[in-house]
Amino acid sequence: MMYTQEQKQILVSTARSSIQHGLQSGKTIKINLKSYASELQNIRATFVTLKIAQSLRGCIGTLEAKHPLVRGVAKHAYAAAFRDPRFKPLSHDEFEKITLSISILTPAESIQFNSDSDLIQQLNANIDGLIIQSGHRRATFLPAVWDSLPDAEQFLSQLKAKAQIPPQEKLTEAWRYKAVEIHENEI
Repeated sequence: MMYTQEQKQILVSTARSSIQHGLQSGKTIKINLKSYASELQNIRATFVTLKIAQSLRGCIGTLEAKHPLVRGVAKHAYAAAFRDPRFKPLSHDEFEKITLSISILTPAESIQFNSDSDLIQQLNANIDGLIIQSGHRRATFLPAVWDSLPDAEQFLSQLKAKAQIPPQEKLTEAWRYKAVEIHENEI
């Protein structure tokens, strides 16, 4: 998945517009797919992450490809700003302070492993996003999380904590994926 600089700018602009529209109307922006290049209409799994001063302010997305890319970005930007249960809805004052990033995910592939240490050895730091599951508990870290958790053991232990899986409990399944990262402050 390769995107031109212009396409990246369109996606970032769409995410910002969706949040701004949400602040004004309480709804996500409507997307007319015919107005966008075919690459931006492809069905993709996406996440939108919001930060203020390098601290997480919201992150919402989907691991399965369900929406046309540009529509998913608009939907997830709105949800990250107003529907992330970890945070209050974004305020007008905060809107001026946020930086956003968009993650466009590849399909997840199953990882065969015998133990946490076996799984850790198979991870590609700074490349792999990871989904873990034990029973009905499941969580993911995007590849960008390696920036704040560069140690693979810590990466997995924090992901288990996020999924509310006790440290000693054996995982039943794991999947890896990659992502194209678009950072607003880099385009």
